[in-house]
Amino acid sequence: MQAIVRDMKLASEGHLKIDWAWQHMPLLNALKSEFEKSRPFLNKRMAISVHLEAKTACLALVLKAAGADVAVTGSNPLSTQDAIAAALVERGIPVFAWHGATTQEYKEHLAATLDIQPELFLDDGGDLTTMLHGEKRSLLSGVKGGCEETTTGLMRMRAMAKAGKLAFPMIAVNDADCKHLFDNRYGTGQSVWDGIMRTTNLIVAGKNVVVAGFGWCGKGVAMRAKGLGANVIVTEVDPVRALEAVMEGFRVMPMIEAAALGDIFITVTGCCNVIGRAHFERMRDGALLCNAGHFDVEVNKTELK
Repeated sequence: MQAIVRDMKLASEGHLKIDWAWQHMPLLNALKSEFEKSRPFLNKRMAISVHLEAKTACLALVLKAAGADVAVTGSNPLSTQDAIAAALVERGIPVFAWHGATTQEYKEHLAATLDIQPELFLDDGGDLTTMLHGEKRSLLSGVKGGCEETTTGLMRMRAMAKAGKLAFPMIAVNDADCKHLFDNRYGTGQSVWDGIMRTTNLIVAGKNVVVAGFGWCGKGVAMRAKGLGANVIVTEVDPVRALEAVMEGFRVMPMIEAAALGDIFITVTGCCNVIGRAHFERMRDGALLCNAGHFDVEVNKTELK
């Protein structure tokens, strides 16, 4: 079995993390038991691009139990956990990913995953889909369809569909109630603040927190910030969502105004250049810039430098 991972010696750590996650995923456990009997994806080739960590590893294992021939890569090199990648390989799933991959390495990992010649695929962010319509276009005839998990990826898919360029049907996982109502709002809302607090070791109470975007993820981030005692400002271009933020008790204003007030800025929009030079020039010294979107394009790092 071919695989590209950082270090197979990390597998034992990965097994512990996967087993821990299994204990807290009753629905996937039930599906695994059912699929081991019914084998709904028997001999189907399936490529998976996800944030590669313990919970998504459990998903890959369920699909393998359902009979699929699975190949896995990470949808973002910064979220890939090397121990999980190694553990999946030991459990019989080819993985092509490591933490901190360069742009070129990341593309090579995507291409290696698609070498399985998938009939079905799961995408997170749209990079597998984009590659299938580009340098791996020769594989399109064998693809029956796929799923896209996140808001960012769906924006890309819908743009392709509108232009008449999407070659197969895609299921918008992010539109499912159980995705955006729970994973986006509560999962992202909690994990963003867990990451910020562990990284900075700062108290949140009393800080001016600017949340860019009031979609389901932004709602969760703002809600948790409020619960931690922050003064929350929301920036949102959709007037209905902006009004909703006002009714939730948040101050709402354009980013150019919020820039002068914020201590912590969190982008959760899925769009490019939400914060740029004009905003940096108005910010306080020591302001923290954080991105919770899928790609690192929401804060213009070139203009920041």
